[in-house]
Amino acid sequence: MTLADLLLTPFLEFSFMRRALVGCFALALGAAPVGVFLMLRRMSLMGDVMAHAILPGAAVGFLVAGLSLGAMTAGGLTAGLIVALLAGLVSRVTPLREDASFAAFYLISLAAGVLIVSMRGSSVDLMHILFGTVLALNDAALRLIASIATLTLFAMAAIYRGLVAECFDPGFLRVAGVSGPFVHLIFLALVVLNLVGGFHALGTLMVVGIMMLPAVAARFWASQIWSMILAALLIAVVASYAGLLLSYHANLPSGPAIILMAGGLCGISILAGGRDGVLVRLFRRRHLKA
Repeated sequence: MTLADLLLTPFLEFSFMRRALVGCFALALGAAPVGVFLMLRRMSLMGDVMAHAILPGAAVGFLVAGLSLGAMTAGGLTAGLIVALLAGLVSRVTPLREDASFAAFYLISLAAGVLIVSMRGSSVDLMHILFGTVLALNDAALRLIASIATLTLFAMAAIYRGLVAECFDPGFLRVAGVSGPFVHLIFLALVVLNLVGGFHALGTLMVVGIMMLPAVAARFWASQIWSMILAALLIAVVASYAGLLLSYHANLPSGPAIILMAGGLCGISILAGGRDGVLVRLFRRRHLKA
């Protein structure tokens, strides 16, 4: 088997592999920039919380209409937005901090979602919702993911300056007459949208991985926000391609393989990244001592 056969044959011969690749690329296009801003705003764990927050809504959609793309998407989107609003409200009207508020809703949502699916579905249905079926993406799912990615890019372009200012100088928004809560609300909506679109491919447990791992890895290669976003996009695309190849040749589940590849690239970046990687920092110390 030649190198070309190894790298290209799965996608040339099988349409489901091409669909999975296109879906993952579209997902990376929307999720990676969102992940960068989650990391910069020190809200990385919130992505995981929101990924679980959509579970009961998706489960209700499943309970009503089975594995229906429209019903599960609408349910997940509604549940995610409700949890985001409730968690923010609780943190503002009580002494509870936002991270603790999100953690509480995360645990409730996860338990409620699993319970609702178990009422009607089988363990296979539960695995489908939790871990996704990236190799079974149809045209409707691809259109949904692509539409969310497009909307995310346009929306982030519109509020880009506000997002950057809120990351580093929230007071600037008040001086400029821009509502910080408004920017924050739009950003949370984009987080929920990308998680809802992505869970059809990678499941509610895995989708946050393609959002956060490339963003964390990009931190060790880029110093500017725009370059960090590009680096995160590239890492997410490479992880998706490599993960699908690994799953095909090694007969492994595709979703976990993609996230493991993203995790591997993240580990390499932490170790050898040109910007504050472990090896670079060690070399600097030795150079200074010499």
